[in-house]
Order: sequence, then C-alpha cells, then structure tokens
Amino acid sequence: MTPEQFRRWRKANGWKQRELAELLGLKRRMIQYYERGNRDGKEVEIPKTVRLACYALACGVLEFDGGAVEWSSETRFENGSDVDDDDDDDEGFRPTASHL
Repeated sequence: MTPEQFRRWRKANGWKQRELAELLGLKRRMIQYYERGNRDGKEVEIPKTVRLACYALACGVLEFDGGAVEWSSETRFENGSDVDDDDDDDEGFRPTASHL
C-alpha cells in the first residue's frame, strides 16, 4: 500500500486521521507519516501489520480476541481443497485473495 493509496482508502471510508489512528491503536502523527510517506525526510513504509489491520477494518472487524477463525464453506486453498490436512504446521499455506 502506497502512501497515496493509504490516504485515499482512509478518505473513502470517511475517517479523519484522528479516527483512523484510534481504530488502529496508533498516534495521529503516525497516520500523517504513512500518508506522506516520510518522517523527517526519511522514507516511512506502512508496516504489514498496519496494512492487515486496515484490511480487517475494511471487512468490518473492529476487534479480535485471538480465537479461531471459522472459514466459510467457500474458503479454498490454492490447491483447490477446502481442508488443510497436512501435518507440516501450515508450512506452505498461502491464502488466496478469497481468504482475505
């Protein structure tokens, strides 16, 4: 997500910087850095954790308690199956866009 995409996404959702900062558990200043793409002349990348949290907000998730996530019956892995039945502790699991 680029700084411009981040800014457009925030505005498209109707949030002020302060509101989005509160939803993400960040300071308003960090939202400003992410939207500008720099902090004191140094490039600032939007961390993956923030990008994923933005996705969760876009999906209507405002809180997560750490519990197991129930996938819908339409959830499919890249190999076409809907069950991950291997014993490799999910090594190699790659969710597709339909998972997220």
